[in-house]
Amino acid sequence: MSRVGKKPISIPKGVKVKIDSNNYVHITGPKGKLSQWVDPVISVKLSGGEIILDKKNSARRVDALYGLYRSLLANIVKGVLEEFEISLDIIGIGYKAEQRGKAVVISVGYSHQIYFVPPEGVNVKVEPISTKVFAPGTPNQYLTAKLKVSGVDKQQVGQVAAKIRSIKPPDVYKSKGIRYSDERVHIKVGKAGI
Repeated sequence: MSRVGKKPISIPKGVKVKIDSNNYVHITGPKGKLSQWVDPVISVKLSGGEIILDKKNSARRVDALYGLYRSLLANIVKGVLEEFEISLDIIGIGYKAEQRGKAVVISVGYSHQIYFVPPEGVNVKVEPISTKVFAPGTPNQYLTAKLKVSGVDKQQVGQVAAKIRSIKPPDVYKSKGIRYSDERVHIKVGKAGI
C-alpha cells in the first residue's frame, strides 16, 4: 500500500478540477490549465474540496501507479496555482546570456552562440547581476549570468533546465559552465608539474 497515494490532494481556492469519462483529470488555475490521464486501475473522485485516489486491486503494478498518479496530480495542482521555477548559473570569464524576446542567446566559449528557444508553456528569463559575485564553491570564478526557467508543468520545466545545462556542463577542474543554482560541483585537483 502506497503511503503517498493514500494522502488526499486538497484543492486550493482558484483551482478547478474536472474528471471526464475517458479517465482524464483537467485542472485549471490562475497560471494555466493542464490535463493528466489516469490509468483505469486507479479511480479518481472529488470529495469535499479534495481529490481522492483509490486502487481497484492490490497488484504490485497498481501499488506503484497509485503513488505515481497522486504525485502527478499534486504537482499539477501546485503548478497551476504557483509556477515551478529552476535557477541556473552561468560561470566563466566571457560567458554570458542575452534575452531576445522569448529566446535566449547563450555564449559559453564555443565558436558560435547558442540560440535557445523554450517550448510553449515554459519561460526562460535572464536575470541581471548587479555586482561581481564569486560563484559558490569556486575559488576564482565569477558568476556571469543567471537564468530562471519557469512554467506550469514540472516535468517540462525540469527538462528545459536540463537541456540548457547540457549546453556546457560544469567543468570539474575550473568550475566553468552552466549549473543549477543549488548544485555543488566537487572541484578536482589538477596534476602538479614538477
